[in-house]
Amino acid sequence: MADTLTEIENVRGSMGRPLPGQSLTNDPENPAPFEQAPQFTDVHDALEHLWTRFIEPEAYRSILGAVAEGTPIMDLVQVTLYHGFTEGMWNPDLMLMLAEPATYMIMALAERQDIPMTIYKGELEDETDEEMLFGTTLSDDKLKRLKRSKESGSVPKGILTADMEQDLESVEDLDISPPVDSLMARPEKPVTDQQSLMAAPNGANQ
Repeated sequence: MADTLTEIENVRGSMGRPLPGQSLTNDPENPAPFEQAPQFTDVHDALEHLWTRFIEPEAYRSILGAVAEGTPIMDLVQVTLYHGFTEGMWNPDLMLMLAEPATYMIMALAERQDIPMTIYKGELEDETDEEMLFGTTLSDDKLKRLKRSKESGSVPKGILTADMEQDLESVEDLDISPPVDSLMARPEKPVTDQQSLMAAPNGANQ
């Protein structure tokens, strides 16, 4: 998961902003993928593509492993969508439109495996804190919808198609345990022989 977390930090730092003067150094004969017409212009087609990638076995295990480790789902969404943008899959406007439904998709996969999840970085902090996505502040209504969905264990109707619902029932069952140093991990055996800090050192009373 180290590569995933590193990529998350890189995306947070850049937020898709080009370097100053970058456009002046690009070769017009060999434009970057994101400088050409995007592969997807329709949100539904793009979401179908994202879902197919999410349930690919390797990506599926990696995504849910990161969720189990406590990585906020919206951080994973930012990495995925920004990577798709750099590959010329969609433009920035469509990228923003995909963020919320893509978050619900990963939530549905995590819920299917009963994996505790964190939706966004500030979720466990003060509710008045602003949450940013690609440099844009998410509305309070969107954050509340995401929280309600997490609490109810279901995504809003219309996010998952009938085919996606069928895929959800047939995805591989995973046995993902929280890492040893995770707050979700529990010790296998309670420590019963630990000496109290108030106890006198051995031999002190002899």
